Amino acid sequence: MEPCLSLALLADSMGLVINLVALSTDFWIEVVGPIAIHAGLWLKGPVEDYIHVTQGFSISAALLSLVALIFLVWSFIPLLTAPAHSLLVSTKTAFAAALCMIVAMSVYTSENLHKRVHSQLQVSFGWSFYLGWISAILLLFAGALSLAAHCGSRRAEYRSI
Repeated sequence: MEPCLSLALLADSMGLVINLVALSTDFWIEVVGPIAIHAGLWLKGPVEDYIHVTQGFSISAALLSLVALIFLVWSFIPLLTAPAHSLLVSTKTAFAAALCMIVAMSVYTSENLHKRVHSQLQVSFGWSFYLGWISAILLLFAGALSLAAHCGSRRAEYRSI
């Protein structure tokens, strides 16, 4: 249980940090040609609906990841709460965070995959975009590892109370 729990804590905290870096940077999409332009999720002026969807689901993923991280830390301290209960909550919230991030990244990818601006300009995804996908994968790992830690933990039985 201990290695899975430690790895789940590491994966969730890395997923949260990478998600926050992806959210706060503006290299989601890059346009290269005679001029080079890059843009992120926080554009000035009116934006399209898919940007709002990506923002909302990414922020939800970050908040859920923070909740999972808190319950993972609590599971290290058995006096505060039942460790098995904390692991179950962290498993559910980590998987929910991963699902939110996958939805956010899928929406952004589907809207920008075949975007053409001009024949002389090449549009590609930037490093912030790839960090978003890495965050989704790390959150999936955090959910799977905390589930493994939950399944491997000793459960309190009626006779042991």
